[in-house]
Amino acid sequence: MTFAIAVARFYEDLAARLVGGAQAAFAEAGAGEADVFDVPGAFELPMAAKLAAESGRYDGVACLGAVIRGETDHYWFVCAEAARGVMQVQLETGVPCAFGVLTCETMEQALARAGGDKRDQGRHAAEAVTLPSSPPIYRCHISQPASAQRRSEWRSPAAELET
Repeated sequence: MTFAIAVARFYEDLAARLVGGAQAAFAEAGAGEADVFDVPGAFELPMAAKLAAESGRYDGVACLGAVIRGETDHYWFVCAEAARGVMQVQLETGVPCAFGVLTCETMEQALARAGGDKRDQGRHAAEAVTLPSSPPIYRCHISQPASAQRRSEWRSPAAELET
């Protein structure tokens, strides 16, 4: 399996820590080193994820970065649109895309969550797209046959997982 990392470099120190955690998780999962695609900030992550997902080269994309609240409403717009965009990419492409973007009040909080004493968000994002349980869920072909007039003829994704 081959994976990609899309990383927002606005906070370079945090980005490096997040990528390090993700690369370690990919290596531990036996996937080797992921390809890394840099973007300026979190707002640009969905486009990088979309390009990677649509390329057909990757089984998953870990989207990493950090947004730290400032004095204006800009924080809310960037966080919301980055999250929405990453979700939209995976829904449209069927390629798992993990939202590993720190959304914090302070740099100290971000550092603690980028491999510090709280958690490693980069690692968690990589694990989300490499979990053994993820492939069947993401790769189920979910469609109702045109001939199926009754709900009983349609198999749910959950039924596919049970077989």
